[in-house]
Amino acid sequence: MERIASVERNTFETQINLTLNLDGSGKCSVRNPIGFFDHMLQAFCKHGMFDLSGTLEGDLHVDQHHLIEDTGIALGMCFAKALGNCAGIYRSGFFIYPMDESLLQASVDFGGRSFLVCNAQLTGIPLVSISPEGKQASFQTDCFEDFWQGFVNGARCNLHLDTIRGRSDHHKMEGLFKAASRAIRAAVEIDPRRNGAIPSTKGIIV
Repeated sequence: MERIASVERNTFETQINLTLNLDGSGKCSVRNPIGFFDHMLQAFCKHGMFDLSGTLEGDLHVDQHHLIEDTGIALGMCFAKALGNCAGIYRSGFFIYPMDESLLQASVDFGGRSFLVCNAQLTGIPLVSISPEGKQASFQTDCFEDFWQGFVNGARCNLHLDTIRGRSDHHKMEGLFKAASRAIRAAVEIDPRRNGAIPSTKGIIV
């Protein structure tokens, strides 16, 4: 059975279209105007073995918050839609990811309730980059937590993100995206011993 879902989110602030395949090959083909954010989604797909395609547009003349948070919401909704009633999956997952001087941890439970704990320990200083046109660009590091808050709201999951140690904000954020993708991958994979049962003593994920 294919576990593929599409979500379209259109507001006065953002226009987002995403299609997610839970059982993909790690391909990310999302048209994304924010360079570092694109790098994060590419890493998320590559390490989680998720296929993600679509387009992201928003009011970047205001700031990056609306587009990044709304992308998190839409991506989370894709997961919720693709998982359906969560029958047969492991449901929870955990991963520790080392990235140079940084060590990052992610734990997730697709239990039907939204909660985020984000202990990323970021400095809050934007990352500066150069666009393909030679113009200075940046990534608002405070939007990192906004993305994951949107994600848990859309996916209806618990997610804990922790920087165990680290210096570079780039490494902390990238390592947390990779740790989260590996934890989520473990949680959404089919458990062959469960025989399609819903992974809850309640008999339903709510």
